[in-house]
Amino acid sequence: MKKQTILNNTIIIICLCAIGIGMLLPLIWMLSTSLKEGNAVNSFPPEWIPNPIKWSNYKDAVEAVPFFRYFMNSVIISVTVTFGQVLTSAMAAYAFSRLNFPGRDTLFFGYLATMIIPGSVTMIPTFILFRSLHLVDTYTALILPGMFSAYGTFMLRQFFMSLPRELEDAAKIDGCTLPMVFWNVILPLSKPGLATLATFTFLGSWNNFMWPLVVTSSELKKVLPLGLMSFQGQYSTQTNLLMAGSLIALIPIILVFLFNQRYFIKGIQMGAVKG
Repeated sequence: MKKQTILNNTIIIICLCAIGIGMLLPLIWMLSTSLKEGNAVNSFPPEWIPNPIKWSNYKDAVEAVPFFRYFMNSVIISVTVTFGQVLTSAMAAYAFSRLNFPGRDTLFFGYLATMIIPGSVTMIPTFILFRSLHLVDTYTALILPGMFSAYGTFMLRQFFMSLPRELEDAAKIDGCTLPMVFWNVILPLSKPGLATLATFTFLGSWNNFMWPLVVTSSELKKVLPLGLMSFQGQYSTQTNLLMAGSLIALIPIILVFLFNQRYFIKGIQMGAVKG
């Protein structure tokens, strides 16, 4: 029985390692391609280890286009959208989970129903609205639509409903108003949920391609996903520079995940506490 258990665990570990390696292969290939010469990218058989290794591809990728301008645009927009969406979702979730007012559940389900509408359906009406407000090709048009999320409201509402009401009642007995309860009790206890929403929001905003493509026209307002298109021409693609730029674009996402990882672990630990 013990030998069978060891064998099963060994098989599981081998399978998990194989899956992990399979998931890492695209990233390894990106790194390999980013260090190749242009004529070696499509060589056959493929070379996993470039010869020679060209670290200068990263410098060329940054200098070939206004890379830092695109990078800073993406940082400003993603950080602002993330902060705004987490704030608005938390406030709406608090109202829908803790406050009693007429039509609360009906309003919530109506707001939740907007999740079934594809973004491609609302994109053109949203563009027409911003054009009528003379906000096309502005940071406002890039930031404002992403600051509100039915999914974020739903997720935080479910998290808020799992918090003990006794803590809220004790704060009210001590003289806390509703805004004070929200800021001093609910939000500090909801860091795992807020960190999860912030990570998802930042990732979605950072990789957003279609809406910036529709609403921007000037080089100064382009974000990084649009800027990376500069390496792809009509007849040829600078694949090595494209992969180098894409790897640089991965750095903020990795940093955000690593920073918020401790809150994910804390949330798991909180969920495992009984009694």
